[in-house]
Amino acid sequence: VLKAEYVSPWKGQQQMYKLDIGWPKSPEQFTGQTFCVAVDSLHGLVYVGQRGDNVPKVLVFSEEGYFLHSWNDTVEMPHGIFVWNTAIGSSVWITDVGTGKYGHTVKQYSPLGKLMQVLGTPGNAGSSLIPLQFDQPAEIFVEETGEVYVVDGDGGMNNRLIKLSDDYKEIWLTGTNGSGIGQFKIPHSVTVDAYGRVWVADRGNKRIQVFDKATGEWLGSWSGCFSEDGPYSVRFTADYKYLIVAQLNINRLAILAAPPVGSIGDCVMVQSIQLADETKPHLVDVDMRSGAVYVAEIGAQQVQKYIPL
Repeated sequence: VLKAEYVSPWKGQQQMYKLDIGWPKSPEQFTGQTFCVAVDSLHGLVYVGQRGDNVPKVLVFSEEGYFLHSWNDTVEMPHGIFVWNTAIGSSVWITDVGTGKYGHTVKQYSPLGKLMQVLGTPGNAGSSLIPLQFDQPAEIFVEETGEVYVVDGDGGMNNRLIKLSDDYKEIWLTGTNGSGIGQFKIPHSVTVDAYGRVWVADRGNKRIQVFDKATGEWLGSWSGCFSEDGPYSVRFTADYKYLIVAQLNINRLAILAAPPVGSIGDCVMVQSIQLADETKPHLVDVDMRSGAVYVAEIGAQQVQKYIPL
């Protein structure tokens, strides 16, 4: 009997993650294109943003994969999603790149979908001259302190990284359209590490750029790992040892070694996960308690969960 030879999708020595084939329990809930995913590790919840006509824009699952509920109000075209937990509760931030009456905004919702805060002018694409006037804002990261980082420019006229105070005033702003140091071409994803650095997936320039979170000063960039395709996501593993990067056009997740304090250097790919053709991984999130990685896949119209081994 000939046995089919199993070809591992992993490059590298020791496999670091395995696919949770049982997540979610009811994949038929995905009825649109799944663009983004956010984990509420404190409460064991997973939020998924999807697009399409007459589909719920936000789906909520348990970390075990059970579908809980969905909501739809005032979300037009979700691009990025982020869960912010504080001592008094949690909220869900969504960047909306729609061109209708709700678009060009960054919005904060209750876990059940009640709109709490809107940054930007709904329906109006902004110019880079006004800090809180967005043009297709791609993603948001909120620190425990309430300080906010937004990458503004999923193909709009703005190409910039903004830091806001907990009362949404500009602390610093950096970036213009271009390929020079500190410039961006589609800044697509943003995250903050444990050492006071802000990491931005500079998608169109095929690099990751790093900035000082206190001052906005440029600290370095990585381009060596992205000759085939630019980075679409930046998320750290729970121990901050690795950076998980989605590469949509080559259907790959890259696992990069994260530098400790000091020089950024260039990227070192520790491992990669090759996804099926046309999966198109767009944005990822990491459960900072369990270490699980969730991948929002536009092509496959699903979110997949990878568990650390």
